[in-house]
This record gives sequence, structure tokens and C-alpha cells, in this order.
Amino acid sequence: MSSGISEALFFLRSWISDPLRVAAVAPSGEALARLITSEIDGDTGPVMELGPGTGAFTRALLGRGVDERDLLLVEIDPRFGAMLSLKFPGARIVPVDAARLRHMEKLEDIRLGAVVSGLPLLSMPPRKVLLILKGAFDLLEADASFFQFTYGTRCPVPAPVLARLGLVAHRMGGTFRNLPPASVYRISRRSPSPYAFAAGVANPTFGRLAGSAD
Repeated sequence: MSSGISEALFFLRSWISDPLRVAAVAPSGEALARLITSEIDGDTGPVMELGPGTGAFTRALLGRGVDERDLLLVEIDPRFGAMLSLKFPGARIVPVDAARLRHMEKLEDIRLGAVVSGLPLLSMPPRKVLLILKGAFDLLEADASFFQFTYGTRCPVPAPVLARLGLVAHRMGGTFRNLPPASVYRISRRSPSPYAFAAGVANPTFGRLAGSAD
């Protein structure tokens, strides 16, 4: 049995056991992997991948010239984590919920060149999405970006979350050569200035949805 078929079966079994966490019946395809990593290369610096699953985006990052030792793979599912450790022994596996990145002391001194996310943000409550984005941007360089794919028809990060964090989303493109078809968004800071909510400027609309980000 080929590795591609084995990964697909493994992914399907994981989806059956926990559909809300996995949120897809098959691994991301090569076309989507190429699109979401298209602005990253060997000069980007450390790259964090959220929800790498079976490693489709990870392989694409390596193909773009990213050193395996510069990869931080945040994967809470121990089954995927074990698979990733075998496939990418030089990468660092971080077995935590992506919403708790801000509380990981071991990551405090890291400055990332990019974040690539395979997380199913559409199935998450706005507060959790905020915590994931806040934790990621706390680690990102000022001009670095967060790359997110979605099966939906619009950006998976709610507009109030983007506004609260001082971020802007740009659709990079989409591909029908994926199951299901998907789009990719680049999310970045509006400016290198501190987040509005960190300075104490509240967003009343988001406040009703999610409350404090702390």
C-alpha cells in the first residue's frame, strides 16, 4: 500500500473518531499545500505549523527550502504527533492546544517568520479563534504573516476578531484540486504598532462574542 493511501486511511479513521477536531475526511492535497506555502522559502526563518496532521503542508515547506530544524509542528493529537516525529525527526513537535500558545514559556523567545495553519477555524467559537491568532502573532515578526486555508466561501476568521487584533486578511487564491475545494488567506498586521486591544481599546461588538482575550 502506498504512503499516500496509508495516510488517507489514517486520516479518515481519525476523522471518524473525532470529526470536530479533524474536520476533513482526507489530507490536504498537493495543490493546496503548494498554494499555502507559496510565499515561504528558506530565508523566511522559523515556521510554525498549526494542526499539521499527516504532514502535507510540512512536506511542501521542506520543498520550498525551509530547514526541517526550523519547523515547529503544533499537533495536539498524539496519533498524528507520533507519525510526524517519525517523518520529520529534525522538526520540533509541540503537543499543545494551539489556543494555549501564549502560555508556553518555552516558546517565549522564539520569533517566527511565518505560521501555516491547517486548523478548522470555521468549527471553532470566536473566542478560541482569537486566542489562536493572538498566540501566533505574539510569536511572529512584525512583518510576518499567518497563512490559513478554508473550505468556506469567506475568511474563516470573523471580522470582529480581525478588528480586535488589528489584523487584515487577504485571499491569496483557491484550488479545486483538493477534496473539498479550498481557499487560502494571508493574515497580517495592519501596521507594526501594538494590537488595539492590548492597549486597552475595546471592541464592543467582539466583547459580546468573546469577552477578554486573557
